[in-house]
Amino acid sequence: MARYTCSYIVSLPIDHLQPLLIQLLQECNLDVQYYTPDYIMAREIPGNVPFSKFVTIEVLIDKSTATETETKMNLVFKNEELPLQVENHCRRVFEFMKQVIEDSRYWHLVETFAS
Repeated sequence: MARYTCSYIVSLPIDHLQPLLIQLLQECNLDVQYYTPDYIMAREIPGNVPFSKFVTIEVLIDKSTATETETKMNLVFKNEELPLQVENHCRRVFEFMKQVIEDSRYWHLVETFAS
């Protein structure tokens, strides 16, 4: 199973972050399947890649460390594909979404962590 993670601290109140993330995921042609105030699950729309390569993205919004001006979010990208090559489908989706989040006009990034 391929799995990639990244974390961000953004200058945005926690109550504004979740709706903006849902909008951003949908703009990237991802289907938001489930969400709560501190969790979002989205996945690729069927049709472009085989089922085993479908990437699921989980976004965890950290309420415990949120302030009035900053919120931390953790993203996990995963699929059933074995990451036998560095350039696999899950990695490409991860890199693309990472760039979209970093370039977003909705917030200012305070800190970024990726692995």
